[in-house]
Amino acid sequence: MPAVLGLNFHHDTAAALIVDGRLYAAEEERWSGVKHNHPTRKGTLAAPVRALQWCLEAAGIEPQDVDAVWAASMRPNPAAGWWLTEERDELAALLPAPLGGHLRLLSHHTAHVLSGYLLSGHDHAAGLVIDAGGSSLGSDFGPGRERITGYDLRPDRIDRVHQSMPTVVPGPVGPRRVHSSLGHFYRNLARRVIPPGDEPEGSMMALAAFGDPQRYGPQIRELVRLGDDGEVRIGHPWGSADNSTPLLLRGRVWTADNVVEQADSERADLAAAVQDVFSESVIHIARHLQRLTRASALVFSGGCALNSHLNGRLADDSGFDTLFVAPAPHDAGTAVGAALYAWHYQLGQERLQVPTDAAWGPNPGTLKAGAMPSGYRALTGLGADLAPAAAALLAQHRIVGWVQGPLEFGPRALGHRSILAHPGHAATRDRLNAIKQRAAYRPFAPAVLAEHATEWFMSAGDPFMNRVAHVRRCRADRIAAVTHHDGTARVQSVATDHQGLHELLQRFHEHTGLPMLLNTSFNLKGTPILRSAEQAVQAAAGLGLDALAVGDTLLIADHVPGPRALPQPSLREG
Repeated sequence: MPAVLGLNFHHDTAAALIVDGRLYAAEEERWSGVKHNHPTRKGTLAAPVRALQWCLEAAGIEPQDVDAVWAASMRPNPAAGWWLTEERDELAALLPAPLGGHLRLLSHHTAHVLSGYLLSGHDHAAGLVIDAGGSSLGSDFGPGRERITGYDLRPDRIDRVHQSMPTVVPGPVGPRRVHSSLGHFYRNLARRVIPPGDEPEGSMMALAAFGDPQRYGPQIRELVRLGDDGEVRIGHPWGSADNSTPLLLRGRVWTADNVVEQADSERADLAAAVQDVFSESVIHIARHLQRLTRASALVFSGGCALNSHLNGRLADDSGFDTLFVAPAPHDAGTAVGAALYAWHYQLGQERLQVPTDAAWGPNPGTLKAGAMPSGYRALTGLGADLAPAAAALLAQHRIVGWVQGPLEFGPRALGHRSILAHPGHAATRDRLNAIKQRAAYRPFAPAVLAEHATEWFMSAGDPFMNRVAHVRRCRADRIAAVTHHDGTARVQSVATDHQGLHELLQRFHEHTGLPMLLNTSFNLKGTPILRSAEQAVQAAAGLGLDALAVGDTLLIADHVPGPRALPQPSLREG
């Protein structure tokens, strides 16, 4: 029974274990309650202690039963060779002795790309990783880290065929070389557009739909130059981790400190320009990779692959026939990529099946007798009646917490730790944004039965909610709560084998004629997606949800009519 372990020790700390062909994976933040599980200070390393413990317990093995342990390197030292040994020893010291002795390192970007490629089902694919920064590039490239990396991927080899190269810039003590980062570029501009308190990158992507990209487009394009062979050059310091340099655009100064002084329309226009230039840059690189590899499929990962609007454009304009975005493209996913590397390339095992869900984590547990919050009543032991009862509540435009089965891995709630609602009315979107304390312009995603997706959207969507699709205009007014200002939606396609949502969606479809629900993450502002039944009860009461489904128990708020008043499946909305 082969067993391999993948780990990420940096931010988004995570563990992934493959035993006998089954994947177990979890993020440390789901236990710590600290979103992204940031270390206490920059550069501090931390082991995913509780996530690792859960993986071993769930698989029923001990540390000594693990055959291989891999982790992604992140040390930015410029030297070639010695730093791998130093980092490995430092990380190994954070693990129990049997595991630490097995630990080996692979590059950060390679772990990223394999977290997608080895789950994609494609034999030959191009791989693209773009983020703020990864492993050291070593002496061959000079001081710097992985920023943009392209791969030619096959079952028997991993070829790195494209690497962003350094730019020489003047400095106070002479010229120095820096590596441009599209991840830093997007984040730097987002911090000059989005007020403190809101997640900058995701909020700017949402705000861009309200802006005119032409207003600031020419000036932003001056900051990012596209050259031959997929080259991207970002004007210094915008491609580095700079949060303080003022940006001067058409006589207006933009800094992280004066965001709240900028007019909403101006911020939207700048957001739209940045989103356009960012997307054009990634498409430029992807087209170069297509020419290099002649692959028909592109696998995309890294932090920039969380930009679902970019991914929608990439699917249409990159020159590839298909796009596969890693289920967890952020840094936690490198733990999955490291485990998959050990499983397939080191041990020679067959690749895992292509997933339609990322439910690789722990079950929520059962509700304890004393866990009932005031203001709610419980219907217990519902079994097969749970989905019909919840669907009836949702058809009444009630907002329902939904906690079912194994926890999702990654930043998107995929129907296991979700808040669900009717997608038909814009007022529901506004109520949910108020409940979750989000900016009013931020959209929500639809989870749609895969067999009905193209009836409502211009593409089939993505099982991991990683790309937007255009809503069919003739249908948009019927799903106003999940249609963004630009006519798009971040579509999660739900396959027939999805254990968390498929039956509920079918029941809701019977009630309303709508094969989808609004699906958003079940969490409080600034905290990770919740893990346990106990946390769900506390959060449901704190958020003021109308109902909560945990296991086969349904908690219903006292202000909601009783089961007899719920609509029957024969009552359909027009």
